[in-house]
Amino acid sequence: MKIAVAGTGYVGLSLAVLLSQHNDVVAVDVAPEKIEKLSQCVSPIKDEKIEEFLYGAKLGKRELHFSATLDGVSAYKQADLVVISTPTNYDPDKNFFDTSYVEQVIDLVLEVNPKAVMVIKSTVPVGYTKSLLGRYPEGKFLFSPEFLREGHALYDNLHPSRIIVGVPSESKFAEELEEIAHIFANLLAEAAEDDNPPVLIM
Repeated sequence: MKIAVAGTGYVGLSLAVLLSQHNDVVAVDVAPEKIEKLSQCVSPIKDEKIEEFLYGAKLGKRELHFSATLDGVSAYKQADLVVISTPTNYDPDKNFFDTSYVEQVIDLVLEVNPKAVMVIKSTVPVGYTKSLLGRYPEGKFLFSPEFLREGHALYDNLHPSRIIVGVPSESKFAEELEEIAHIFANLLAEAAEDDNPPVLIM
C-alpha cells in the first residue's frame, strides 16, 4: 500500500518508519533540514528505535520502503492513505487547538487526490472529525488516537497496548471507511513486534 505521512514529529515519523517495513511510505514535512536528515537516514528527533531502524536501513541491514520529501503534492497524489500528524499547538489561555496545519493538508489532499483516505493522527478537540464532515463532505476521514511516549514513540508502536480506529458513521463513505479502518488497523498490527495486539474499530 502507498502511504503518505504528513508531519515528521514523534507521531508521524514513528508511524512512517513503522509502516515502511511492509508498505511504500513517503514522509512529508515543510522543514528542509528535517527532510535533508531523513534523506540520509538520520533521525531529526531523539528516539532510540527510530535512530536504530534508520541506521539499519542505511547500512542495508534492515529493509524499509521509506523516503522523505518537501513535495506534498507528489506524495499525496500517489497515496492510498494519507496519515495526518501535523502539530496542533494548544493555547491553554484560549482553550484552543490550532488545527490549521491539519486543514492545510486536507485541502491539498482533496485538491490532488480526493479518493485518498485521510487518517487523523494529530491531537484534536473532541468532535473535530465530525466537524470535518460538514466542512469537507467529499473527504474520507478516519481518526486513530496515538498512545506514545516522547522519545519512545517507535517502541510504543512496535508494542501497542491497543490499536483504535474511529469511523465517522455520519460520513456518506461510512461503509468504505469501515473496511479501510480494518485494513489500517491490520497494517499497524502487522508492523508491530507483539502478536495480536487488541484492535478496536469504533
